[in-house]
Amino acid sequence: MSAAAPATPGAAPLPVAPQVPAQQQQFLALDFGAKRTGVASGNRLLGTASPLTTIRAEAAQARLDAVQKLVAEWQPDALVIGVPYHPDGAAHENTARALKFGRQLRARLALPVYEVDERYTTTEALALGAKDADAAAACIILEQFLRSLA
Repeated sequence: MSAAAPATPGAAPLPVAPQVPAQQQQFLALDFGAKRTGVASGNRLLGTASPLTTIRAEAAQARLDAVQKLVAEWQPDALVIGVPYHPDGAAHENTARALKFGRQLRARLALPVYEVDERYTTTEALALGAKDADAAAACIILEQFLRSLA
């Protein structure tokens, strides 16, 4: 949940350390995509994350159902969702889709959902040789989030 206002209309919010209660230790991160959503798990104590899987679902309901199953299995304290922006920080169509997905997750799962700027995470995952770029991107998103808590 970003507390910063955009510097310019349509621009990404300025980086702000999220206010995350200390009791929130276990997280699932999601690299949202219209066709594929990467998932990673990590914890605050170790400050590390591991890629889990990629949800292959185009329908919003199927994607939400799959996330709900993973939440039931992994029991996270909160979720972290990557929100894409253009390189210049401007929002685009997928920005709105990812933010909507975050709102749907909050309503359906009654868990806190933190948003992270995820520019270049898939590119980074591919450069690192990831076999599942979407899950690896979710891992990068979560590690970035965990570093912001330190």
